[in-house]
Amino acid sequence: MERKELHSQLEEMKEFFDRSTRALDEADSGFTPAPGMFTAAAQMAHAALVVDWFCHGAFALGGYERQESEVRAVTSIKAARAWMDKAFQDAAKTIDAHSEEEWDAPLPDGPIMGGHRRFFIFGAIRDHTAHHRGALTVYARSLGKVPPMPYMDL
Repeated sequence: MERKELHSQLEEMKEFFDRSTRALDEADSGFTPAPGMFTAAAQMAHAALVVDWFCHGAFALGGYERQESEVRAVTSIKAARAWMDKAFQDAAKTIDAHSEEEWDAPLPDGPIMGGHRRFFIFGAIRDHTAHHRGALTVYARSLGKVPPMPYMDL
């Protein structure tokens, strides 16, 4: 897989996430549709954490200590967006830090994508961020807001 293509995929994922969640603002940070669910801020933080998690896990074993408690501690959409921005910036740096041959090599055996080529993490990141941006559009609609279409600017 060419690094240029990985960068393109990453940029598209980030753009779709940002567009989908644009309707939510800082005042919506603590909104949750039901008790016990992630708040809007925690949903965003969780999505950011998983970007970090996959990029770290592609080249190192372990390092998955960050858990739900860290995500639930995020109470600000502004802070969650900053985490997401940094997660995608770090993912871009991870792309550049490794050769195309390294990206094409298999992940170590294990329960999460074991044996798949490393670049497959970007499909997993795409699916995961899509899942959470979808949930966040439901949050926005529950607040009476209309989220924009993720695939185009109107």
